[in-house]
Amino acid sequence: MTTYLVTIGLIFAVMVGGIAVERLYRSFSARNPALGPFRKLDGKCGCCSAGSGCADGGCETR
Repeated sequence: MTTYLVTIGLIFAVMVGGIAVERLYRSFSARNPALGPFRKLDGKCGCCSAGSGCADGGCETR
């Protein structure tokens, strides 16, 4: 039972930590606009060998 409760606590701590890091990143980006825009986690923008991954279909193979 102790292992079960510790596991639940660790999962919760990782989730809360992820939220805290995202908020810190967002506030840092707002205070330092010269370093670039805040990257939203929508899953569309990324990096690939075809160039910009932000365009629709930018990572398709040709």
